[in-house]
Amino acid sequence: MPQNVLLAEDDRAIRHALERALTLEGYEVTAVADGVEALAQAHRTPPDVLVLDVMMPGIDGLQVCRVLRAEGDRTPILMLTALVETADRIAGLDAGADDYVVKPFDVEEVFARLRALLRRTGNGMGSAVEAPKPIVDRDVGGLLSAAGLRMDVHARRAWRGARELELTRTEFDLLELLMRNAGIVLDHATIYDRIWGYDFGPGSKNLAVYVGYLRRKLDEPGAPALIHTVRGVGYVLRED
Repeated sequence: MPQNVLLAEDDRAIRHALERALTLEGYEVTAVADGVEALAQAHRTPPDVLVLDVMMPGIDGLQVCRVLRAEGDRTPILMLTALVETADRIAGLDAGADDYVVKPFDVEEVFARLRALLRRTGNGMGSAVEAPKPIVDRDVGGLLSAAGLRMDVHARRAWRGARELELTRTEFDLLELLMRNAGIVLDHATIYDRIWGYDFGPGSKNLAVYVGYLRRKLDEPGAPALIHTVRGVGYVLRED
């Protein structure tokens, strides 16, 4: 069955070009021009994935994202943005987006990110893809414990001490990967492959943005940092 993409983009040329490219790629596309139409369509016929432009008249992509998440809608969301500052990207992630593409973009990158989002939610096109096995299995009945953190994988809940962490889908997946491999340095390519299913190359800041945002949610005053950068290699979860 083709996957349904709800595309919201106010620029007519970009909307038509992306709609055509996605259709040729095998997706069933519903394209709208603003956030009001996007919300109405999402409520009328829930899609498999949303592609939202950040800057639209009226209700913008961030507001659409916030409304859907407040309603408990966990449909994966890919943001299209011309904003390149880290703070702008963080605003999108904080609103509940799962990933983003910066304009001008290569349509192949959009395809790759959509495939990765759909694989992670079990809605990938074609045959099911077996989830990669963890490098180190610390899972006991769906419960993980490492570096002072606890996680219930099945309930998708995580805690540092007694404090429950409010994590987006991607943040949770990233933390789970780090916890399963606590004390092991994971290189950038491995993390990209496990979380996104695609290596965006050495110039991508995508991983650094997510790690920075996850650190903000994990860190506590006076407590040791948990996620450490190994320069030129990757990241490791450990309690110093």
